[in-house]
Amino acid sequence: MTEKKECNDEKCPIHGALKTRGRNFVGEISSAKMHRTATLVLERRNYIPKYRRYEKKRTTLKAHNPDCIAAKEGDIVRVSECRPLSKTKGFAIIEVIERA
Repeated sequence: MTEKKECNDEKCPIHGALKTRGRNFVGEISSAKMHRTATLVLERRNYIPKYRRYEKKRTTLKAHNPDCIAAKEGDIVRVSECRPLSKTKGFAIIEVIERA
């Protein structure tokens, strides 16, 4: 479901020179207010053997949001690990699975 628009972003994993490798995640975008950056929330369940129950845990990631993808808040996206793009950004959005 990659968008067909062209972009001039060098850090775009589709049209630019950014190579992705390593871990891939699917999550929901909680904020897309920064320039070409989106905050992603990943929820997972962790089993606690002592209580024989699960707890919910959250992880937030910052991901590069190229102009050709332009994911918005509430979208379900797939991100892939890449080289560090800034101090906190080490992932890039590679596709939008579901629009909000």
